Amino acid sequence: MELKDIIKEYKNRYHMNNKELAEQFGVSHNTVCRWLRGEIKSLQDDTAQRMSSIMGFDVQSFLQGTVVDLKKPVLGMVKAGYDMFLDQDYLGEEIVSSEEYKSGDFFLKVKGDSMKDSGIIEGSLVYVKATNVVRNGDIAVVCVDDEVTIKFYEKRKDEIALIPSNSSYETKVFNPKEVSKHNIKIIGKVLFCKTTF
Repeated sequence: MELKDIIKEYKNRYHMNNKELAEQFGVSHNTVCRWLRGEIKSLQDDTAQRMSSIMGFDVQSFLQGTVVDLKKPVLGMVKAGYDMFLDQDYLGEEIVSSEEYKSGDFFLKVKGDSMKDSGIIEGSLVYVKATNVVRNGDIAVVCVDDEVTIKFYEKRKDEIALIPSNSSYETKVFNPKEVSKHNIKIIGKVLFCKTTF
């Protein structure tokens, strides 16, 4: 993979324009344009270091064809119930495959058991794609009144249902007025869960 491919993939994934990329990486707009055209094929060390910390992997090693560990951040403690605030404290990193690196954005650590019948248990790490669009049946990370929950998402006519995967918990259904009142926001879609025993 060439530098232009890495930049294009990052630009498309985060829906950034060239000016935003230049600001984030601390380079000129012209430099970003030259990267994308393939006119610049290598990086100065300080730029590579800055890009590596932002992207989560060693960009220089990647460009040289060296196998590198691709990592995504582990954030906060998310309760798989209804009453835990999202705490976006950085808890570390998890190694992911190149395909996983492209498809998702971050891990969240789970607290609670409302999704246990789907294998999402206390201490699990769920890998999340940051998006505000999910389909019926997706496991979604949803913010309700600044509280975060992981549930199956279902749109029912004008209502939204958040469905647990544990019979001890009830499905929560919100009508349009409640959606607005409770400031319900979809944060992301759960792609998979990592559980260690």
